[in-house]
Amino acid sequence: MQDELFGGPPEKRPRGVQPAPPVPEDLALAASLSPHIHLGTSTWSYPGWEGLVWAGRHSEATLSKTGLTAYAAHPLLRAVGIDRGFYRPIAASDFERHAQQVPKGFRFTVKAPSLVTDALLRSEDGRGQELNPLFLDPTAAMQDFIEPAFEGLSATIGALVFQLSPLPGPLLARMSEQFDRLHALLLALPKPPAGVIAVEVRDAAWLTPDLAALLRDTGARYCVGLHPKLPPLAEQLPLLRALWPGPLVVRWNLNRLHGPYGYEEAEKRYGEFNEMLDPDSETRAELARIIRGTAGAGQDAFITISNKAEGSAPLSVRALAQAIVDG
Repeated sequence: MQDELFGGPPEKRPRGVQPAPPVPEDLALAASLSPHIHLGTSTWSYPGWEGLVWAGRHSEATLSKTGLTAYAAHPLLRAVGIDRGFYRPIAASDFERHAQQVPKGFRFTVKAPSLVTDALLRSEDGRGQELNPLFLDPTAAMQDFIEPAFEGLSATIGALVFQLSPLPGPLLARMSEQFDRLHALLLALPKPPAGVIAVEVRDAAWLTPDLAALLRDTGARYCVGLHPKLPPLAEQLPLLRALWPGPLVVRWNLNRLHGPYGYEEAEKRYGEFNEMLDPDSETRAELARIIRGTAGAGQDAFITISNKAEGSAPLSVRALAQAIVDG
């Protein structure tokens, strides 16, 4: 009787992080994209994406721990980056937990630990103190990155990226030695169960035919780094052409207008990361063209975008998807 008078028991509200209701525009774009195209953001723990990715407001800690399933429910977000492993190696069990939270076809782009990708040992404020004896060391790379990622992520691997930090002057003056070290590292690594192993650089001195030759010899890919420390996308295309055919890996890190050291400036300007404040239509159009060509040839494209590229990574993904489809 009481249920009849008061309309029945109260409706249970879903617990935990819930995805924002899908936008019809995003559903239509997703249906038009090739399954070879994996677009995503550089990570997933931003409270300011409320309404874009999340249905409600959650803390960064909550989103980091339990937000990935809701993130992966977004129709356009078919990939995500895991950058935190750059600062500290990630265990296979943590990788496996991430892999269990995403649907089939979703892919991860993961940065290797600085333990093997930074030529310098650094203080807490980031200043280089001395040469790193494990720089590009194959054994450390296998134990602290490749083996845990293979075991934990398995079929969800998109790209395992060795992002080489800026080299100190003495090493830049001996680039042939650095190419030899990188070649030896890549030759020692097994082929991943899915996706690719890729190399991203922060010094233009790497961008030579020697890099293309060693990547071709080892089966690794060049990761296009869209960052002010490097030439614009159009000037990195010769490397991609030299390695064609093959998958495309891109990390769109920072808008060029902020300069090579502009992360903090971008952080302040973009605030909650819920608006596209600095659209870069030229880069987006060129990137869309390359992605269309790659996917059209039956090759995978793994693209991750930072909030600091245009102001809001989910909106950048939407705009890039639209540019791909429109083309």
